[in-house]
Amino acid sequence: MAALTLDALLRSLKKGAPPPETVYLLYGDEDVLKDEAVRMLVDAAVGSSRDFNLDVRYASDLSPESFHALVNTPPMLAEHRAVVIRGMEQLGKRKTKLRDELLRYLATPNPTTLLVLVVAAGEEPDPDIIRASTAARLDALAAERVPRWLQHRATTLGVTLSLDAADLLLKAVGNDLTTLSRELEKLASLGEGSGAPRAPRVPRPVTVEEISSLVGVRRHETIFDLIDAALERRAARAVQLVEPVLEQAGMSGVKILSLLGTHLVGTALARSERDRGVHSSRLPDILYRQMQAVRPYGMRSYKEEAARWGAWSALWTARELGDALRAALAADNALKTATVSDDRGIVTQLVLGFAKLNQEAA
Repeated sequence: MAALTLDALLRSLKKGAPPPETVYLLYGDEDVLKDEAVRMLVDAAVGSSRDFNLDVRYASDLSPESFHALVNTPPMLAEHRAVVIRGMEQLGKRKTKLRDELLRYLATPNPTTLLVLVVAAGEEPDPDIIRASTAARLDALAAERVPRWLQHRATTLGVTLSLDAADLLLKAVGNDLTTLSRELEKLASLGEGSGAPRAPRVPRPVTVEEISSLVGVRRHETIFDLIDAALERRAARAVQLVEPVLEQAGMSGVKILSLLGTHLVGTALARSERDRGVHSSRLPDILYRQMQAVRPYGMRSYKEEAARWGAWSALWTARELGDALRAALAADNALKTATVSDDRGIVTQLVLGFAKLNQEAA
């Protein structure tokens, strides 16, 4: 059976009912979603009795005997218990006594035990275990889904984000769910330490100012504002943004050029479609489908980025975009090879060059 997607896994969990299967294998590149899936499965299986009926172990710490005891222990004052085993990639695909014991168990699992097996990101699951369990592959969310996930995650932590606050956080941090979760946890803890009384179950609103203070990024001074100004050939504004963007935590000239290069390639792709005679109204859909196939990392909403690339392509000729890509590559090499790197000077010189022939290209 094909691995479940996140949506299929969510649909399978009925409110107030235990999980429909007794053994789940969670794998894929998004550890945050795996952690959320574990919480949902455990909540569905044991609910408020988790203090007595939940065990979490790592595969490397188990012996065949301890595993057997773990999954066959009866639940305490409840109908089900849950066992979560992380680090399944450490089990290996070679024959071991623990792996043999696990496969024997999977053939006839204990109906009162929910067993959740978790494989770390970047690791391939054991095919035999996939076949013997209900597997769910949890990879990175599509960019369009991250804002909704962000709001949901914020609510579970007891805070709410306005659209402007969420937009600033996404622009400042990007679509990495681990980083977003960490920043949301910081915001939630700020509210806990404020001393202000709050009605129970009422999420605390988070302001744009709090986001700005937390991540050290002001509105309209994010890396995406710099990218937009550069590709729109507003060189003066782009130059103004270089320094405040570089001052942000975790930012570097290489990171700016990596994202800038991706957008230059996308704009060049849009320009080539224009030059083939594709009408401008069709560009966003064509570009969106190509982005869906490639799934470039670090983007905003693919649909919104596709619309931007289509609009920006009217401001450049194919030759200018080729020159810009070569200049970006040279700048990237300079940043990576220089003994003393001048990130500000190199990035500034690059975006200044984008305004050299600022003219209507279409």
